[in-house]
Amino acid sequence: MPVAVAICSLAALAWAYLLAGHGGFWRTDQRLPATGAGRGSWPGVVAVVPARNEAAVLPGTLPTLLAQQYPGDFGVVLVDDDSSDGTAEVAAALGRSGTAGGCGGSPPGASTARLRVVSGDRTPPGWAGKVWAMEQGCRAAGDAGYILFTDADIGYAPGVLAALVRAAEDDDRGLVSQMALLRAETFWERLIVPAFVYFFAQLYPFRRVNRPGARTAAAAGGCMLVRRSALEAAGGLQPIRGARIDDVALGRLLKSQPTPVRCWLGLTASVTSRRPYPCLSGLWDMIARSAYTQLRHSPAALGGTLAGLLWLYALPPAAALAGLAWLAAGGGAAAGWLAAAGLVGWTIMAISYVPMLRLYRLSAVRAPLLPLIAVMYAAMTADSARRYHTGRGGQWKGRTIPADGPRQTSAS
Repeated sequence: MPVAVAICSLAALAWAYLLAGHGGFWRTDQRLPATGAGRGSWPGVVAVVPARNEAAVLPGTLPTLLAQQYPGDFGVVLVDDDSSDGTAEVAAALGRSGTAGGCGGSPPGASTARLRVVSGDRTPPGWAGKVWAMEQGCRAAGDAGYILFTDADIGYAPGVLAALVRAAEDDDRGLVSQMALLRAETFWERLIVPAFVYFFAQLYPFRRVNRPGARTAAAAGGCMLVRRSALEAAGGLQPIRGARIDDVALGRLLKSQPTPVRCWLGLTASVTSRRPYPCLSGLWDMIARSAYTQLRHSPAALGGTLAGLLWLYALPPAAALAGLAWLAAGGGAAAGWLAAAGLVGWTIMAISYVPMLRLYRLSAVRAPLLPLIAVMYAAMTADSARRYHTGRGGQWKGRTIPADGPRQTSAS
């Protein structure tokens, strides 16, 4: 029993460190930096939207992008990635309706976004489908000063684009990325989605990403504003052509340059994902599709990750409940220490989860459920490895990526 108490105490100490010293990963205060009120000139921006079978979601998202009131030149390139549901036709119709009347109420000098729909070419060997679509969008973007990589399911509040550009220009940032607020309306979305963002921030603490000189690098693929010159100096998207986790790969690529590119990543409620996940199966597939890729397809990393999740998240509540039950049955000091160690770890864990729940406007009463969600994530990660080793690879929108490629590149 002393061994069990020691292991549980170490878990509690680990949570104390995570709360106090792990880059404040649990805090939700990394928001778009305040910038100057105005600018004399505005660089050109082209938004690149890879889209595969997105006809259903585009009517709720593409108009919000086209309606951005940006004072400089702004265009949108949507790359139809071999869709079979009429994505290109829907996008073109939205483009016509969105540009015919301009941006009503636009300030003087604000330009109306023009949409160009590009029919994507077949994905060449060695390229991941989405990265190849992004590459084709870059080629169609001309000489714009900035590229906004965004997803088809992302909606934008008014003024977001101008705020992104100001943040990049005023502090010489080559990458400004915002983590979109994901949909959390159904039971399963409310249970799993906030934890998804929480775990991402634990892996890549935003404060460390944003600190000049820090090695931690990441981005959020739904909204990534990239300075064109910085991307070209890094070799474009070619070095990360096989990356299936393209946002993290892009952040690492830019930060790994001889002169590291300054990057910024934060949270927002002004950029939102409209993609619904009404059932557990959809969320499970979303996570299992790339979890093992994140571990670089390493069985050793998989084993360490699963053991770490169980030790860090499942052990504290299990120890707390077991210790309390043992105390109720007449246990001695060891039972008290076991219960205390478990309760301390569980309490710190729950406290760290409350800010993310508040961001998603959910009750803090949900915080003690985090261990249960972590166990579910462990199961999803194990399933991701099972899919990979049975040859299924990643599956998305009817496309299956074989287990033997494309894989994450060394740059990512």
